[in-house]
Amino acid sequence: MEVKAIAKNVRISPRKLRLIADTVRGLSVSQALEVLEITQKRAASPIYKVIKSAISNAKVNNNLEEENLLLSRVMVQEGQALKRFHPASRGRVHPYKKKASHIVITLKEKDKTENKVVEEVKEKVEEKKVEQSAKRGGKASSE
Repeated sequence: MEVKAIAKNVRISPRKLRLIADTVRGLSVSQALEVLEITQKRAASPIYKVIKSAISNAKVNNNLEEENLLLSRVMVQEGQALKRFHPASRGRVHPYKKKASHIVITLKEKDKTENKVVEEVKEKVEEKKVEQSAKRGGKASSE
């Protein structure tokens, strides 16, 4: 089941928001909130708020638990730009845009089968490392 939360017309440029969105994409909800709390960027605050909103939507509307939620999609889209002008010499003007963004966050519920599959893959990788190191005659490195 997917749960959505949207913030429209956030007055930060999409490029700045995407830097932060890329860092939390794919994390669990608790990990993402921890990362955003310590991030020293202005763009972290609106993303944090939208994630909290999505969590409350999941709890109230769908009776889901916060521990079982993942960030499946974090999209930052361009909103409407405010067109402004800066006066220049000899009666000219220099136009610029104050950009805005739309933040769309989609949460999904963790599957118990997905967790098992991930654990099985990790175990197989560890076994292969041990086998390869045994063939070489060295110790298995635990990286």
